[in-house]
Amino acid sequence: MTSAPAEGVARTPATPSAPRSRKSVTGTRRTVAALFLLPALVLLGALVVYPIGYSIVRSFYNASGDGFAGIDNYKALFTDDGIRTALKNNIIWVVFAPAVATALGLIFAVLTERVRWGTAFKLVVFMPMAISMLAAGIIFRLVYDQDPDKGVANAVWVGVHDTFAQSSAFPKAHPGRNSPLKPDNGGDQGGFLTTTPVHTGQWVALPLVGVAPDQMPSSAERAVRAKAEPGRITGTTWQDFTRGKGVGRLGAVDPSELGYAGMRVEAVKDGKVVASTKAADDGTFTLPASADGALLRLPAGNFKEPYNGVDWLGPSLVTPAIIGAYVWMWAGFAMVLIAAGLAGVPRELLEAARVDGANEWQVFRRVTVPLLAPVLAVVAVTLMINVLKIFDLVYIIAPGSSQDDANVLALELYRKGFSEGQPGIASAIAVFLLLLVIPVMLFNMRRLRREVRR
Repeated sequence: MTSAPAEGVARTPATPSAPRSRKSVTGTRRTVAALFLLPALVLLGALVVYPIGYSIVRSFYNASGDGFAGIDNYKALFTDDGIRTALKNNIIWVVFAPAVATALGLIFAVLTERVRWGTAFKLVVFMPMAISMLAAGIIFRLVYDQDPDKGVANAVWVGVHDTFAQSSAFPKAHPGRNSPLKPDNGGDQGGFLTTTPVHTGQWVALPLVGVAPDQMPSSAERAVRAKAEPGRITGTTWQDFTRGKGVGRLGAVDPSELGYAGMRVEAVKDGKVVASTKAADDGTFTLPASADGALLRLPAGNFKEPYNGVDWLGPSLVTPAIIGAYVWMWAGFAMVLIAAGLAGVPRELLEAARVDGANEWQVFRRVTVPLLAPVLAVVAVTLMINVLKIFDLVYIIAPGSSQDDANVLALELYRKGFSEGQPGIASAIAVFLLLLVIPVMLFNMRRLRREVRR
């Protein structure tokens, strides 16, 4: 039974509760959150979603955009020679550039942990990241210049080469008019041979022309007519040219003419070298009596063109050269991320491995690298996404003569869309690039989620 309400007690009528506005997890009203997100969503839609959708639609139309092309533009991805070269180069980029940059970053991060100047070294290695791709491309275009006087790479390469194989100082030298020398078309192609045999007790003149005065060896001295010696063959080889009209006599040693210092002279009988010598700084030389009756030869080695280095930007090396420039820029990025991960590695694990008898290489390979695997994966995947979009370095560093050999998909997209007037194929390349990037991004997202769950 229910008791009736007591007399004199006022009953308050029930009123419906006022509707509450729903709030987000952070306590912010969802309408307010949506208003704050709206500008970002508009920009995302205008700058990302709309271009992607338009590119997908445009990839199914012809060059003019008024005719449906179906999948013809996508067929061109695998039939056009330029696109196939670009695809092949992109594979090379994805395989080698992230691997080399990550490996160098790992080595730098581990080695600089134990030196007092490690911070300064890291700063120097990371500094190229502050340079734009455009500036880095210009820098390395100069670094890879073919001329050793301009390109640093060839200057170093030529310097090392010439340390072990000295180049000739007389690459342009050749006999002048009425010279006793003729081209050696026999055993030593490129050299010169006397027309008649020589004999002991006589002086032999071997004049040459064709070397600019400022290109003569620094050790060259004024040429001297050698004195005839009994039982020996003496001679002089010199630059038979005197500046000034009407000055100097052909075939005669004039006071202002320089000797060919270091010129090699050989005595040849029946195709065999019986004696040889090198000219002194004044161009004079002496051969023993065994050279009597021989022909004198200036071998081709005297006139060898100077070594001019490596054609870094030629068709065969242009892609590795540009990858080298990319690694120079991004190895610092890899080093910084790996060093941050290395700082979180428990030191007691490393010390325990050393106490158990592991050497430094074993500690690095079996302890450090496995513990850094998540960081190394982040770096490698980030660089893989980055190299799929590489454009600036290839466009700037590769000269016009070898740009086709260095071509990549992003550069081919630009060329098809703006240089060749084929926006349909360019859109198809853009969609193809997006499809290549999506699996890498999904892999990275899944890996990050697994890390969060741990």
